[in-house]
Amino acid sequence: MSENKISAPIAEKIEKKLTIHNDERIDNYYWLNQKENPKVIDYLNAENKYYEAQTAHTKTFQEDLFEEMKSRIKEDDESVPYKKNNYYYTTRFETGKQYPIYSRKKESLEAVEEIMFEVNKLAEGHNFYKLSGLSISPNNKYAAFGVDTVGRREYTLQFKNLETGELFPEKIKNSTGGAAWATDNKTVFYTQKNPTTLRSEKIFRHILGTEPSLDVEVFYENEEAFSTYVYRTKSEKYLIIGSHSSVSTEYRILEADNPTGDFRVFQTRERDLEYNIAHYNHNFYVLTNKDNATNFKLMKTSSKETSKENWKDVIPHRADVLLEDISIFKDFLVVEERSNGLNKIRIMRWDDSEDFYLPFEEETYSAGVYYNPEFDTNVIRYGYNSMTTPSSVIDFNVDDKTKDVKKEQQVLGGKFDKNNYTSERLWATAKDGTKIAISLVYKKSTEISKNTPLLLYGYGSYGHTIDAGFSSTRLSLLDRGFVFAIAHVRGSEYLGRNWYEKGKLLNKLNTFYDFIDCAKFLIDKKYTSAKHLYGSGGSAGGLLMGAVINLSPELFNGVVASVPFVDVLTTMLDDSIPLTTGEYDEWGNPNEKEFYDYMKLYSPYDNVKRQNYPNILVTTGLHDSQVQYFEPAKWVAKLRDFKTDNNLLVLHTDMEAGHGGASGRFDALKEIARDYSFIIDLEVTQ
Repeated sequence: MSENKISAPIAEKIEKKLTIHNDERIDNYYWLNQKENPKVIDYLNAENKYYEAQTAHTKTFQEDLFEEMKSRIKEDDESVPYKKNNYYYTTRFETGKQYPIYSRKKESLEAVEEIMFEVNKLAEGHNFYKLSGLSISPNNKYAAFGVDTVGRREYTLQFKNLETGELFPEKIKNSTGGAAWATDNKTVFYTQKNPTTLRSEKIFRHILGTEPSLDVEVFYENEEAFSTYVYRTKSEKYLIIGSHSSVSTEYRILEADNPTGDFRVFQTRERDLEYNIAHYNHNFYVLTNKDNATNFKLMKTSSKETSKENWKDVIPHRADVLLEDISIFKDFLVVEERSNGLNKIRIMRWDDSEDFYLPFEEETYSAGVYYNPEFDTNVIRYGYNSMTTPSSVIDFNVDDKTKDVKKEQQVLGGKFDKNNYTSERLWATAKDGTKIAISLVYKKSTEISKNTPLLLYGYGSYGHTIDAGFSSTRLSLLDRGFVFAIAHVRGSEYLGRNWYEKGKLLNKLNTFYDFIDCAKFLIDKKYTSAKHLYGSGGSAGGLLMGAVINLSPELFNGVVASVPFVDVLTTMLDDSIPLTTGEYDEWGNPNEKEFYDYMKLYSPYDNVKRQNYPNILVTTGLHDSQVQYFEPAKWVAKLRDFKTDNNLLVLHTDMEAGHGGASGRFDALKEIARDYSFIIDLEVTQ
């Protein structure tokens, strides 16, 4: 596909010299960070018009894709009810409506439904609406909830009397949206964000029905690399204030029936000491990397003596098994592990009479323990899906070992049969000899050859693992002969914590080269060819796309970079930008020359060259709090100036949304349809 005659917007160049460590960078598009400047808005609108013009011939196809994806979704859908404190809670959707309805039933599923929040009505008149952090008081009478109408993840905390339907008058701004209730049903604790950096930095105590100006600050997180949050333990006994950075954690605990008491430190923060805590009986269970337990181990300690010298091993460290999470029940412990890239669910009785794993048969899959608020039960709820198997919610009876599938995702339209698709897991060899897993799925009738279109997806940061899960929207690619693949590159925790360590800080280049080596492997094995290979990633995955097309643009026909983090150096040097300082442990602090020099090697914006690039679609949101809109805007402007080809380069800015994209469930489908139509059109028109 080549660009139409309509001229692409050319951003004005205003030279800005950026100097540090005796190194000077020239940034001609620095001015695009001025959101209030009408010239900036004009430029973004011009790019949007250009995108519309260049993709006008796909408009009908986008609409068809959207309707196709929508037709697979059960519109009148609802979640599996969960029981908490004598109520059954459900989230449901009604046909044709964008937003959920939150409801509950007292004591029995046959009871009269109480609608707590009809979000469709609340969202009227808003282009963006997100209700989050719903939390019910211990007496079941009141609800705390957060509302975001911009998409910047700055929530206004509000309260509702569920018996009368009335809202309390107070509105607490700049919150994270969630709240933790004390036992007295009137005291709540919440987290406030810094209005500039959006760092979660303060915990306040609020009395229901009083002015927020009277709220008491109970904790201030003064270290910029840390964020803070507050919650109540599953046992209901403790309120917990957590502080975390990429490499360190710290908790403070307080009995929930003593809300005006002083929180006490569980274990003082230490660099490279990470731990999570869960309460049971008179003990806390501690998931930690203490004693060089790279893949974490489980320890326990008395609730009266919580510092690390009192911790004792429960599950020792294993070099080949990552301990990801635990769920505590009255009679047993549920452990989530990851071994050889795959999720495992382990059940251990407290009396040591049983210790076993749930069986999963597929070659590659995703499984995880669901929200299980009940403590005294013999049933655990977990989720399971694979690249060919729709998501299921399953209740497992620990006593008699029976499974009850409570819900299996319905794929409507009458065309889907999981037996028509196949998934595989392949292992590519990276340039340093490391084996990199690739999960892929395709329709059995698809002929695999060098002419097969293939979309390769990647992320590879923050230890976040992209599991091999099901997607009904993805069927729109598979049914058109595409292969979809996930490259499990370093920077995730796919093969344990060390897999993450090998893809961060001064090892970050591994992430990009792994993705390139996966692409080369798929080409070498004739799953596709460069003419038919496409790349996709969002946020830090957008950084991955940017780095990869600078290093090996010839491998891809097209790339979709969503909300891409591409101006790494400038962003990480600006501590006024939201979330920057908390990221130093992931990327490094460029105020230190070693990290500056290393980041400069891969920062996509700084490494744009005079060379051919593939076809590129870049998307962003004007109100994005994580990756500011100006990063992709600057990157596109620079690419236009430097690239030596006639391939398509388009930028689409959602002028209403933030990092997560559109808020409605159908509007989100339109974004997927936009991305897929771009790739499919490239494939069919070459």
